[in-house]
Formats: sequence, C-alpha cells, structure tokens
Amino acid sequence: MHALLGVIFHLIGSTAAGSFYMPYKKVTGWRWEIYWIVGGFFSWLIAPFIALWLTFPEFASLLFSNPSVMFYTILFGVLWGIGGLTYGLGMRYLGMSLGNSVILGFSSAFGALLPAIYYDFNREVGKVSFTDMLGSSGGQVILFGIALCLTGIALSGKSGIMKEKERALSGEVPAKDSEYNFKKGIVVAILSGILSSCFNYGIEAGKPLAEAAVEAGVNPLFQNNITFVLVLWGGFTTNFLWCIYLIIKNKSVSDLNNKSMPLTKNYIFCAIAGTTWFLQFFFYGMGESRLGNGASSWILHMSAIILVGNLWGIYLKEWKGVSNKTKYTMLTGVAVLLISVIIVGYGNSID
Repeated sequence: MHALLGVIFHLIGSTAAGSFYMPYKKVTGWRWEIYWIVGGFFSWLIAPFIALWLTFPEFASLLFSNPSVMFYTILFGVLWGIGGLTYGLGMRYLGMSLGNSVILGFSSAFGALLPAIYYDFNREVGKVSFTDMLGSSGGQVILFGIALCLTGIALSGKSGIMKEKERALSGEVPAKDSEYNFKKGIVVAILSGILSSCFNYGIEAGKPLAEAAVEAGVNPLFQNNITFVLVLWGGFTTNFLWCIYLIIKNKSVSDLNNKSMPLTKNYIFCAIAGTTWFLQFFFYGMGESRLGNGASSWILHMSAIILVGNLWGIYLKEWKGVSNKTKYTMLTGVAVLLISVIIVGYGNSID
C-alpha cells in the first residue's frame, strides 16, 4: 500500500510539473525574464516556506542547525539551477525533440543511479545502494524499470525528431534552423541533463535534516519540505541572477508596473504557475517518503513528467498532420514510459 501511495503522489507531482507552464501562456505583454522571476518568487521562496511552516512550524532552529548539510544542499540547488538555465540553450541548438530527449535522458539516468552508486562507498549512511539493488529481487525489478524508462525516453525523442523532419519537408517550418548546432548543442544538453539531476542529489544531501524533522515530530510524509527550502534557495539564486542580468540588458523592469498591460491578471497567473511548479516537489517529497528509494522516486518523477508532457501535446494537437508511423512511435514511447512507472512501483512493493 505504501508503494502504491508513493506512485500516486509522484503522478500528482509530475502532473503539476508537466502542466505548470500553461498559466504562463495567459500572461500578456511581459517579457520572459519578468514573468519567470515573478513566478519564481512563488515557486522558489513563497510556496516552499508556506509548505514548511504549515507542516513544521518550529523549523527555524533545525534549518540552520547543520552548516555542512545546509551548504551542500544549497550547492546542489545552485547546480540544478544552472542545469535549468542551460536547458533552454540546449533546446535552441538541438531543437525541442532532440534536446528534450538528451537532457531528460541524462537527467533521469544520473539522478536515479548516481546517488545509489555513491551509497556503495558510504555504507554508513544506511541508504539503498546500487549493490543492494542488484542483490535483491525488488531492486532488480526497479533497475529493469529504469532501463525501460530510458527506452521510452529514446522513443519519445525519436518520434519528436520524426515530427520535425516531416514538418520541415512539408514546408511548415524551415528545413534548416539558423541556430541549429549539433556539436555545441550536444555538449550543452549533456551538461544540462547532468546538472538538472542535481536536485535529487540535493534531496539526498539534505536527508539528515529530513530525518531530524521526523524525530522532532513532523509527519514523515512531509519530511522533505525542509530540504526543499534549501535546494530551492540555490535554484533561486541562479535564476534570480540570470533574470536580473536580462532585465538590465533588455531594460524590461518597466513591465512590472506598465499600466497598459493587464497587471493584475499577469501577477495572478504567474502566482498560479509558480505555485503549481512547486507542487511537483511537495508531492515528490510525499512519494519519496513512501517509496524509500531515491533511484525509483527520481525515475518515476522524470518519466511521468515526460508522459504528462506528451499527453498535453496530444490535447493541444501538436501531432496533428504527422504520419501514422510517427504517431505510433510517440504512442509507443508513452506506453513504455507508463509501463516503466508501473514496474518501478511494483519493484518498490517487493521486500
């Protein structure tokens, strides 16, 4: 039952992650750096602190109790923030389909497996290591599910590439994007994928704080909220500095009080988008606390995000007009991802 609840929580969180950008589409007149930083205040600062305060009102003394844990948790958040910023650059050089495939593939693999490999060299931590997974039937099922997930990601990426080629041949988009650069793009995408996985490392680095929160009486479901605050501090730092640079460069600060724009609507939709974005981690923490395996939690999170993204693509008719072969490739990728989620959840239920 714990494993099933864990999967359900992850699916809720991933639905939030795959849907959070939709409210930004309702923002009118603001440049990217403005609506991104306004939404970011809610997703990186306001919502995490409200969630922490509601679930652990006495958090202040514990939050600053371990400088070493605090430092590394924030550091991984900074690296994760860089991964998020280079994500856009990877899309620019490789295109949406290939860029997404490479970045999410590397993020899934590194985020799921490296912490488990790390625990092989730090057995005193007491967490599930890669060797533990290899030596147990449940762990072997989880590893099979991870491999299947990566297969689904590859199929999803392939279908996207097929779609882009068909659109180029039909004249819907230019056959050659002037910014396309495979050599630069593949380096940036690999870097982004690896750094984006650092969010999971931040969660693992902050485990002592989460465990101390449980000892202080916090419901285990919400133990990761104290860790999220620190990781998101790091992510906020990276994104804030970049947005400030763009605001100065583009002289876009006037957007914030430009009365010719629908300011109230813009602020509301940014708040909704930012809060929805944070909810992915709120439910991720609940799912991870139920599954108790960082590798399976991360792969569930990533694969479900891709699944939700594809479903939104179907709803928005992004695949309208492509060949049946391309549609079947996309649907096969989605089906494989869904099966991988079920398999990883089943693996967690095996002792």
